[in-house]
Amino acid sequence: MLDAFINRTGHLLLAALLLACFASALAVVYVKHRERRLVTELSELRDSRDRLDSEWSRLLLEEATLTTHARVEAKARDELGMVLPQPQEIAQVRR
Repeated sequence: MLDAFINRTGHLLLAALLLACFASALAVVYVKHRERRLVTELSELRDSRDRLDSEWSRLLLEEATLTTHARVEAKARDELGMVLPQPQEIAQVRR
């Protein structure tokens, strides 16, 4: 009777170990697949960041070009018809 119990317990233990081994193998496959997906996503996000950094640098340069004093003065003169006042046209307001 004791031999049958030990034999049955051994079979159950072996089945449990095989099941744990199989579950562990499935977990390894899942984790590896998820890791590869995350690495791909990280690479895409880094590429996107680099593109946005490049565009930001280009926009800063464009802003600096468009806001130079000479350009603003030329736009005011050409598009708005503004001119520098003559010294006699300048009035100083005092409080």
